[in-house]
Amino acid sequence: MKIKFRFGQSKFTFQRRVIIIVLGLAIGTTSLLFTNHMARLLRDKEQHEVTLWSYAMERAGEMNVHDPLVEHIIFNRNNNIPFIITDGNLNKIAAAQIPDKILSHPDLLREELDKLSSTNKPIEIRTPFSNDTYYLFYGESQLLKMLVYFPLIQLLVIFIFIAFGYITFRSSKQNEQNRVWIGLAKETAHQLGTPTSSLLGWIEYLRTQPVDQTAVDEMSKDLTRLMKVVDRFSKIGSETILSTANINEVVGNSVLYFRTRIPRNVTLNYNGLAIAPVQAKINNALFEWVVENLLKNALDALQGKGMIDVKISSDENWVHVDVSDTGKGIPKANWKRIFEPGFTTKTRGWGLGLSLSKRIIETYHKGRIGVIDSEVGKGSTIRISLKKSYD
Repeated sequence: MKIKFRFGQSKFTFQRRVIIIVLGLAIGTTSLLFTNHMARLLRDKEQHEVTLWSYAMERAGEMNVHDPLVEHIIFNRNNNIPFIITDGNLNKIAAAQIPDKILSHPDLLREELDKLSSTNKPIEIRTPFSNDTYYLFYGESQLLKMLVYFPLIQLLVIFIFIAFGYITFRSSKQNEQNRVWIGLAKETAHQLGTPTSSLLGWIEYLRTQPVDQTAVDEMSKDLTRLMKVVDRFSKIGSETILSTANINEVVGNSVLYFRTRIPRNVTLNYNGLAIAPVQAKINNALFEWVVENLLKNALDALQGKGMIDVKISSDENWVHVDVSDTGKGIPKANWKRIFEPGFTTKTRGWGLGLSLSKRIIETYHKGRIGVIDSEVGKGSTIRISLKKSYD
């Protein structure tokens, strides 16, 4: 019932997030349309204002920068519309809101006139008395420019909002799924606890009976292995505690366990017991899980016949555990994909073993795991690398 409740809660949360995203988009779109409308109104107002200027200057008669009307237009502090007044030969008569370095340089002045012309059509001014012709070139105020570009900023903000919402949704959904899987793993470990305890009692009973004790010993080893699996499941989602361990010995335990359970036509070699011990900080239960996953994958690749070679090596900073097999090999295009959740080439399996191994090594142990060599039809080598410990 708890799991069912969680899924229902997740559904409600999903609907709530969708509503929030839709509301955010609606607000953003409304703001965008309103800003565009305001920009159009301001543009019309400025064009109308400049038209009135030109009409007033035309009625003033002779164009003179010292004319009170012209001075009022040019030097009025409330005026923030850039403009240039020229004669018929495009020589500057007056200007406002235009940098002096542009006005004093003929080429820059011509470029500025072209720029203003592309923004608004120049207004022709004819004086009634002298019949002289003048041109009023004008642009857009800073406020209008801000309103024009503000929708682009809004679009960017909306896009960031959508992207952030999507990432948050994906992350929360993934976290919800992780919590369900963690709960399922812990519940599985709890459920397995009772039968394993019962099996321990039966094994102790068999030791007192006139039966083949070799078989009882092997059953005890299998049960010990099963209890380790239960311990691993119970540790999922909990804090991972690392301690310094002898890597030769830890890997050797897994190898020795597998040696008595592999097909007769499979050879399992290990060099770790013949070289100097090397140490690294590990969580024994989780690290053994990774080694077992690699050994199981190697056995599957051999298909009942071949050789597995487990080697330990080290340099000044790293301890390396190489698991090689003479199996079917891995195409180079799949060297990274085999560690992705759900990817598998087997007819059976969920494709989670190597994915979990990668997470255990890289996330919990801060190490590395990957294919270092593989050739189709000849075999593969997967390497685990852990930082060396000198404790």
